[in-house]
Amino acid sequence: MTSAEVGAMIRKARESLEAAKSLIRDGHPGFGASRAYYAMFYVAEALLAQMGLSYSSHSAVIAAFGKKFAKTARMDAKFHRWLIDAEDIRNIGDYGVDRDVPEEQAAAVCEWAAEFIRAAETYLSGSGEE
Repeated sequence: MTSAEVGAMIRKARESLEAAKSLIRDGHPGFGASRAYYAMFYVAEALLAQMGLSYSSHSAVIAAFGKKFAKTARMDAKFHRWLIDAEDIRNIGDYGVDRDVPEEQAAAVCEWAAEFIRAAETYLSGSGEE
């Protein structure tokens, strides 16, 4: 994958995060948390794509990110943990009928996503590459 394509994925992550914040502001924290998760998911996909890797499922992307970035310390392992936790919250937001995502939790996922995007941009700019 080209650096332009990876950059486009990071821009898509930023757009998803902005949509998440709008949804939360408009009183839809569950859907906002879902969009924030997708921002993180796009970041993980971009980082893996930069290595020439592509996967067809969320679980495969998350597992590969853990293996290639968290376990190797290319990036802080907290990002892998946050990605796993955000997917769980996303499932509540998208599919939960008996549980809601509190606004504070949705806002926290947005904060995770913002930090993940910044860390990925730093990594991709060359300061984190090996």
